Amino acid sequence: MNQEYATEIASNWNTKDAISDFIGIVLKFKVDDSYVSKFKVEVVGGNIHQEMWVPAEELNEFNSHIIGEIQVSKIFYGDKYQGKTIEELLGNR
Repeated sequence: MNQEYATEIASNWNTKDAISDFIGIVLKFKVDDSYVSKFKVEVVGGNIHQEMWVPAEELNEFNSHIIGEIQVSKIFYGDKYQGKTIEELLGNR
């Protein structure tokens, strides 16, 4: 819902999580307002901790309502990350 919370999750949680491969990526995209208005927004901590709860079975439909491109805003690598960095991947072009 906002860059500050997404950054907190990506940098503090995903980088320490094996399921996330110890990498946190913040994405930026727009979704059709009329479509997303049907989902409940929950505050799960402080004011910045807003989450839109989209049921897993509706993710394909949600994705079809993304407008324009998905942009990578920030990338965080945890100490245990073993893959290539984005810089390494782009250098191989």
